[in-house]
Amino acid sequence: MKRIFLVDDHPLLREGVERHVESISGAVVCGSAATAAEAMDVIPRENPDLVIMDMTLPDKSGLELMKDLRAVLPNLPVLIFSMHDELLYAERAMRAGAKGYLMKGSSTDKLTEAIERVLAGELFLSNKVSSQILHGLSQKKPKEFGVEMLSDRELEIFDLIGRGNTNSQIADRLHISPRTVDAHRTNIKTKLGLPDGSSLVRKAVLWVELAERTGGVQ
Repeated sequence: MKRIFLVDDHPLLREGVERHVESISGAVVCGSAATAAEAMDVIPRENPDLVIMDMTLPDKSGLELMKDLRAVLPNLPVLIFSMHDELLYAERAMRAGAKGYLMKGSSTDKLTEAIERVLAGELFLSNKVSSQILHGLSQKKPKEFGVEMLSDRELEIFDLIGRGNTNSQIADRLHISPRTVDAHRTNIKTKLGLPDGSSLVRKAVLWVELAERTGGVQ
């Protein structure tokens, strides 16, 4: 049996994914975690064949957790299962070491396909993202925006700012305090050389629009 570990802070979603995994022949859920800290404590002991992980966790981004896990289990396959737009995050997730990226809301057949392909040692991306990467869209990425300098959490916040979210909405969405959001905004402004909050909002909105228009991922 292939042993699968789930990392997601939404109990109902974890239960739904667990039921689906248990319906796949030859697969079983060996454990789950709601936070990055809990995952780092349990996963090395369980040593599963696959981790299915959300991008947004209460204490750390999924991408940061994935990097931490790779330090102790370098060959552990990870499938990102997230609500975050794959056009913006799939390539970054793959660069961080993920073997697949699937958006929540995809069909159960797609989830099965993603799990089976990653367990078989293959990569899994949607046709849309795969074709964009294969066609070398790196030339179209909005690199002039400088977002490659941002950490994974800062990129999440920059993206949410560009989509019109307030500090409190971002805090609720990412399960962090508004003060932490303020600190990240300050760091983003410094890294991007922006003088004030209005400039940050304008740049974030433009970046989201350009990224969605060109399929740019950073």
